[in-house]
Amino acid sequence: MIHVLYNPIASNKKGRENAEKIKEVIKDKPLNLVDATTISDYDEYIKCLPEDDELIIAGGDGTLNRFVNSVDTDALTRDVLYYAAGSGNDFMHDVADKAENGMIKLNDYIKNLPTVIVNGEEKKFINGIGFGIDGYCCEVGDEQRAKSDKPVNYTGIAIKGLLFHFKPANATVTVDGVTKKYPKVWIAPTMNGRFYGGGMNVTPEQDRLNEERTVSVGIFYGKGKIKTLMVFPKLFTGEHVKHTEMFDQVTGHEVTVKFDRPCALQIDGETVKNVKSYTVKSAVLAKV
Repeated sequence: MIHVLYNPIASNKKGRENAEKIKEVIKDKPLNLVDATTISDYDEYIKCLPEDDELIIAGGDGTLNRFVNSVDTDALTRDVLYYAAGSGNDFMHDVADKAENGMIKLNDYIKNLPTVIVNGEEKKFINGIGFGIDGYCCEVGDEQRAKSDKPVNYTGIAIKGLLFHFKPANATVTVDGVTKKYPKVWIAPTMNGRFYGGGMNVTPEQDRLNEERTVSVGIFYGKGKIKTLMVFPKLFTGEHVKHTEMFDQVTGHEVTVKFDRPCALQIDGETVKNVKSYTVKSAVLAKV
C-alpha cells in the first residue's frame, strides 16, 4: 500500500485532483489518499504505518513546510517521496533534475534544515524566507484567494506593487556578525534553495545540500521604480545577479534582516504580517 498525504487547498483547492494524478505514474500498487490536514500527529501516524507501506507527500511548498515542522525529520528512517501538486512548486524547481516520474525522495533534503525566528517563534523552512515585495505579494494573494477561487497572478501583483502600492524599506543586514545597511530595499530573502515566488531564481549559486549548510541572503535595493521594474523579470532567470549596483548576495550561517518599517514576510509561501525583522540560523547553529 502507498499512502499519499495530500493538501486539499494546494494549487487553488485542486490538491486532491492533482494528487490523483499519481495513479498515472504508479499503476501496480494500491493508493490510499489521505487528507493531510486531518493528521494531528505526523510522527505517530508514520510510526503506525506497516513497515512495507510507502509514503508520498503531495502538495506545494506550504505542504512541505507543514510536514518538516510536524516531523522530527533528522530522526526519520522511513523513505518519504514527494510529488509536486501545488501552484508554485519551488522546491521541485530546485531539484527537478533529480526527480523521476515527477517524484523525488525527500529524506536528504529535509534533514539539517535551517530555522527562522519571527516574532519570537522559530520554524524550519525548506526553500526560503521572503521579506519585502515578495511578502507583500503573498499577503495580497491571500486576500484575493479568500474572495475568489480564481488562480492568483503573483506576477501581476508584483508589477502593480512595484509601480503603485509597495514602498521599499531601508534595511540593516547582518551576516555572521558583519553588518551592512541598504537603502530602498525591495526584497531581502534568505534562501536555503535557489527558487521562491513561483520560479524566481533569486540565489542561483545557493546549494541546499552544501556541506557547510550555509544559507544565502539576496538584497535587491537602491533604485527607482522604472529601473527596478526593468531588472525585476530577470529574477526568474538568475540574470539579475549581474546588476551588482542593485543586487547583493551574502552567504553565511546566521542572517538577521531588519527593516525600518513593518512589512509582510513569507516562509515557504506562508504569510506573516507586520514584521520588522527576522533571524535565520543554518542547521549548524540551529543545533547549538
